[in-house]
Amino acid sequence: MSRKPELLRRKEKIAGHYRQILELLGEDTTREGLLKTPERVAESLLFLTKGYGQDPGAILSSAVFIEDYKQMVIVKDIDFFSMCEHHLLPFFGKAHVAYIPDRTVAGLSKIPRIVDVFARRLQIQERMTTQIKNCIQETLNPLGVMIVIEAQHLCMQMRGVEKQNSITTTSDFTGAFNQAKTREEFISLIKS
Repeated sequence: MSRKPELLRRKEKIAGHYRQILELLGEDTTREGLLKTPERVAESLLFLTKGYGQDPGAILSSAVFIEDYKQMVIVKDIDFFSMCEHHLLPFFGKAHVAYIPDRTVAGLSKIPRIVDVFARRLQIQERMTTQIKNCIQETLNPLGVMIVIEAQHLCMQMRGVEKQNSITTTSDFTGAFNQAKTREEFISLIKS
């Protein structure tokens, strides 16, 4: 079965539900500004959650090279956008990823791609941090991995406590990053 008809069916179903939601909010879904809103929201949601249909391990392993390099590799300031699974509001920020290869390095563009795969799912920041770490550890089997994510959450800024300038930072690490000295080097390098 082709994937396109399935996506079209899902889009139509989501749009129908959003039409009902708009009506429940008291809106007139026949007015000009809202005529195509359900379809636009459905397309948007399918894009924002496209990570469910992607295999991050396969993406990362598609560009793996044998290299005798055992120093820290860092890809920092990776912009990402995600959706909080609790309120379906965006959270966004930067991911900083480091690993210490054990004879296997990945193509550098693959690191931001796997960040996007996990970000493009309904998420919480803590889980996303661990998922990125686990994917790199399981796929590359490096000497260690460390992830730091800094994000702003609209569920905290637009509603609830309404703290517009708050930043949430999460981290997770394995292997060589269990040593404080290695973690400190990574933190120093991402702040520079």
